[in-house]
Amino acid sequence: METFGQYLNQQRELRALTLEEVAKATRVPLEHLRALEEDRIQDLPGDAFAIGYIRNYARCIGLSPDEAVLRYQEERRAAGHPADPAGRRAPVRWIAPAIAVALLAALAVWLLFMR
Repeated sequence: METFGQYLNQQRELRALTLEEVAKATRVPLEHLRALEEDRIQDLPGDAFAIGYIRNYARCIGLSPDEAVLRYQEERRAAGHPADPAGRRAPVRWIAPAIAVALLAALAVWLLFMR
């Protein structure tokens, strides 16, 4: 079974387009298009970017952007990958606890100096 990247590569080659032509037409960096075709999703800046790149790529070569994104998401889900392959959302997890600690520290300082 072909991977999503192999599918994109095959569809592009069927239309006799080079990756450089697609990069120029879509204004997506060539290295990011290579990462898509080589299934190196972790090398992209995040899932939202990957989906945007896929939409632009598909539109450029004459595929349905929605169907291409759906195929990408289904393959990612079947492989058990998280929604954001690069883990870009991980820092958000520590923001709430950090704010809570800062507030507690501020409260402690305020209570110390109010005596």
